[in-house]
Amino acid sequence: MCEEEVLRLFPEKIRGKWKEVAGQAEKLQEIRLRAGKPLTILVDEKERFVDPGGRIVDRQEAAARQESAELEEILKHLCQYSIYAFADEIRQGFLTVQGGHRIGLAGQALLDGENRIVNLKYIRYLNIRIAHQVKGAADPLIPLLYERGRVVSTLLISPPGGGKTTMLRDIIRQISNGTAYGRGINVSVVDERSEIAGSFLGIAQNDVGTRTDVLDGCPKVEGMMRLIRAMSPQALAVDELGGIEDMQALRMANGCGCRLLATIHGSSLEEVLRKSYMRYAAEEGLFERYIVLDRTAGARGIEGVYDREGKPCLRR
Repeated sequence: MCEEEVLRLFPEKIRGKWKEVAGQAEKLQEIRLRAGKPLTILVDEKERFVDPGGRIVDRQEAAARQESAELEEILKHLCQYSIYAFADEIRQGFLTVQGGHRIGLAGQALLDGENRIVNLKYIRYLNIRIAHQVKGAADPLIPLLYERGRVVSTLLISPPGGGKTTMLRDIIRQISNGTAYGRGINVSVVDERSEIAGSFLGIAQNDVGTRTDVLDGCPKVEGMMRLIRAMSPQALAVDELGGIEDMQALRMANGCGCRLLATIHGSSLEEVLRKSYMRYAAEEGLFERYIVLDRTAGARGIEGVYDREGKPCLRR
C-alpha cells in the first residue's frame, strides 16, 4: 500500500485535497464520505477528520463537509465512468476496485414486487475500506492445520473485526503455495463479497497463492457446487457461514473429499455450537479443527484450538 494507490481512488482534480490522508496509507483503514457530513477517516483504529485544506484534524468541528456533487463524481471515477458496467455490484451494496479496496454504498434502495433490492439510487454514502494484506498473519496457525502432511478441515471463529478473514486469506495463500508441513494443494475460493481475494475485473488483487481458483461475487451455496464440479479442488474456502444451506453444501464438498476452510462469527466455540446449523455441522463431523481467534490474546491471536469433538488441543 502506497500514497499513490490511495490518491488513485479520487478524480485527478481533487487529489491534492487527499494528499495528506494518502500519506498515511500504511495505517489508513477507512475513508467515509457522507453527503453534507464531515469527512471522516479511520487511521490506526482512531477516528479523525479532514479539514477544507486537506489537513488531518482531531476535531469534528474543523472538518470539511462532503459536497453531494463531488461525491457523485468520486463514485463515477471509481466506476471508471461507466456506472452501468458496475450495476450488479452496486445492487449488492459494494464495489471492489483495483488494489482490492472495497467501497461500501448506501442511498435509496429500489425494490421489486417481492421486496428484494434491484438497485440503489441517490447514493449519498461511501465507505472506502483500504485493503491491507497481511502476509504471514496465519503463521502461528499453520502447524495446527496439518496432520501427517494433510490439511485438515478448519473453522475459524471470532467476533466481527477479530481478524478471521485476514487469517483465512493467508491460510489459503500458504496451503496453496505449500508449507514446511505439506505440499501445495489446489484451493477453490467462493468469494461472495470479494473480501478474500479482492478481485477486480476477475483478477485477484490479493495474493491467494499459485494453486488457487476464485469464484467472485457468487452466493456461497451455488458457488461451492459450481467449484466442486468445475475445478476439482482439494480444499474449498468460504467466509462467514450463516445457515443450514451452507452446511449442506459443505457436507457435499466433504463427501467429495475436499478439505474445508471457513469462518463464522462468534466469541467462543460454545456460542457457535448453540446455533442449530452448527450442531448439524458437528454431528456430520465437517470440521476437524475449531480455532477461536481473539485480538486480545496477544501476538498469536489464538484463544483456543479444539478437535472435532470440541475437546481442547491448545488453550491460551
